[in-house]
Amino acid sequence: MFQLFGTNRSRGLACGYPGIREGEEFRVLGLFFCLVACSLAGLIGRGLAGAEESKKAAVAAVQPKPAELARAYLIPVPLPIAGSVDNHLKRRIDQILSELPRGTARQILVLEFRPAAGKPADASEFERCLSLARYLASERLAPLRTVAYLPAAVKGHAVLAVLACEEIVIAPDAMFGAAGIKETHIDATMQQGYTEIAERRRTVPVAIALGMLDKSAGVQKVQTLDGPRYVLNSELDDLKRKTTISSMESVVQPGDMAVFSGRDLRLKHSFASHLAANRSELASALQVAPQSLEEDPSLGSKWTAVRVDVSGPIQAKSINWVERSIRQRTSGGNANLLCVVVDSPGGSVTDSLRLANFLVSLDPSEVRTVAYVGGEARADAALIAMACDQLVMADEAVLGGPGAVDIAEGQIVEVRRAVRAIADAKQRDWSLWTALVDPSLTLNRFTREGTGQTRIFCPEELALQKDPEAWSRGDTVDTRRGLTGHDAERLGVARFLAADFGEFQQLYHLEGDIESVRPTWAHVLVEHLASPQIAGLLLFVAWFALLIELSHPGLSLAGFLSMLCFVVYFWSQFLHGTAGWLEILLFTAGVVSVLVEVFVVPGTGVFGFGGGLMIVASIILASQTFIIPRNVYQFEQLPGSLMMVAAGGAGAFASMILMRRYLAEAPLLKRLMLPAPDEEAQEKLSRRESLVDYEYLLGKRGRTVTPLVPAGKARFGDDIVDVISDGALTERSVDVYVVKVLGNHVYVQSIEDQT
Repeated sequence: MFQLFGTNRSRGLACGYPGIREGEEFRVLGLFFCLVACSLAGLIGRGLAGAEESKKAAVAAVQPKPAELARAYLIPVPLPIAGSVDNHLKRRIDQILSELPRGTARQILVLEFRPAAGKPADASEFERCLSLARYLASERLAPLRTVAYLPAAVKGHAVLAVLACEEIVIAPDAMFGAAGIKETHIDATMQQGYTEIAERRRTVPVAIALGMLDKSAGVQKVQTLDGPRYVLNSELDDLKRKTTISSMESVVQPGDMAVFSGRDLRLKHSFASHLAANRSELASALQVAPQSLEEDPSLGSKWTAVRVDVSGPIQAKSINWVERSIRQRTSGGNANLLCVVVDSPGGSVTDSLRLANFLVSLDPSEVRTVAYVGGEARADAALIAMACDQLVMADEAVLGGPGAVDIAEGQIVEVRRAVRAIADAKQRDWSLWTALVDPSLTLNRFTREGTGQTRIFCPEELALQKDPEAWSRGDTVDTRRGLTGHDAERLGVARFLAADFGEFQQLYHLEGDIESVRPTWAHVLVEHLASPQIAGLLLFVAWFALLIELSHPGLSLAGFLSMLCFVVYFWSQFLHGTAGWLEILLFTAGVVSVLVEVFVVPGTGVFGFGGGLMIVASIILASQTFIIPRNVYQFEQLPGSLMMVAAGGAGAFASMILMRRYLAEAPLLKRLMLPAPDEEAQEKLSRRESLVDYEYLLGKRGRTVTPLVPAGKARFGDDIVDVISDGALTERSVDVYVVKVLGNHVYVQSIEDQT
């Protein structure tokens, strides 16, 4: 080894290593071993890293991956199934089958059985139900996985259509059964129909299906060598001869019809695959996108759309107009897509809830409601957007958060209850929507283990879930300032983003101009007059003309123009919803107080100062919906209200400058004011209006004609003059003389006092 590196200089040179000097052999040898050790360490490290990666890959391979969300189609089944309901459902399902892409996995078809308004849900016709059940159980529906969803009770022969589906999902408290509740006699045809469907699908045993139909057929659950079985009482003896029964439990007593709650159907008998109280839980159970569980009232055809705008502060009269317009356009099937364009800071919680409840009451199978928020839907206006089936927003639009009014503490409980009712009606989670109007609510994002599904809950709604422990807590969701369109889409609140209404139309394939329920010309005029630009201009002109009017005697065109501008300003703000009778009364009282100060009690200052404050306050309050700002939005709106006052002050200031410098020279306006006098006229006017000169009385004697206390009158020759004594009281007819004259003030002293 030593010879390899050269043990002397000559061998080092001979071997071609001229840089190795004598005595450096051990240093070179150490360097060699270091290189070898580093190489071995690298190989070992790469080996360990590779083993670790292989281990992680193996663990990831055996761990369950979140299931990909499948697509689902939802079709409501109105109860009772009578008339042409079955044919209508068949046509809709055929349409879905025709649109299915070839070569794809089985899609999910959800049939939601729910009572129709004003009709007995248990009065379904057997023939119609049997026809629909045979269609659902046929090979034609092989590309679809049929799921019967029962959010409410299903009784009568509609049970037969439920049995024809491959899977049953039911609400925990919903009841299912009593198929023969409306029948006085059960014939063989009915029994054969239920037996046929139950044997074909085997969603529930045949004995249970017949136990739901015929109250004379008791049902037993028996434990055999092959496992548990459900048999009719009439079949029990025959079964005992064929096999050994270890235990027996009565499920349906003779004389009763089989009826099961959702919990019993799932937990006790396992006839239902899942429990789901709403569509959100249904989507979680089926592992489908929640958006896919929405009804399509267009039935695959083109949308017939109508647009309604909800703009400006929410108030009773505007909501009345919106409700009336929607009712006229949607009655009789005139439209199946309602576009509610919301651009409002809120204003009235009561009226917002009224419109929200009206939108919820619309039948989703006949008309789909879509809210578009291009600007803002703050505070209670967010409830209107919530009540629609879908929400589309512009990227920078604002949903919820502080608005034109603060919801009082006494209203919070009622608002929470109303929001939950709306969310239940739309079958969606209510925590996030409640937080948009109640910022005190704490929200977190939760992820369901195994599926990767994410939802947003407050602690109260999380506790109401059937498996709260299956949800892992994530980050906090802050809604105190509302949600932008971008955040709303990310959180699943908004379905799409659209920069403007034209892009909104493209999303829903709406061609051409859709019918728009617009306000009359009067509404449009009010909106323009109430805009900050026009309102500021009105106040500018009003104060400008008022100062001109007050600067000249009599009444003129300027006074009429000022009055007209003030009237238009308060009228437009009153109809726009920001001004009320309080603002009008304040302005009127302020004007009256100023007039009292000028003409009745001049110089007091109380009426003038107080009247001015009332006028300013009325102008500020007329441009906003609140009195004292209490939240971020209201503080942001306050400068706009102050600008209205600034516009009026600017008009007054401009009028004073123009009157002084230019108005007298204007060709058309110079008659409104007197021209400035020339130098000679000014001198004469000065002499005429100068004070009385009493210097000639200095040192003269006279006699008092009134007591001086200390002021009074005294006669000097033929003149009677107002005089003031030197401080002492002086009687009448006392001789006095003038000791001092200051302007028109003549000071006298008694001659007796002098002596």
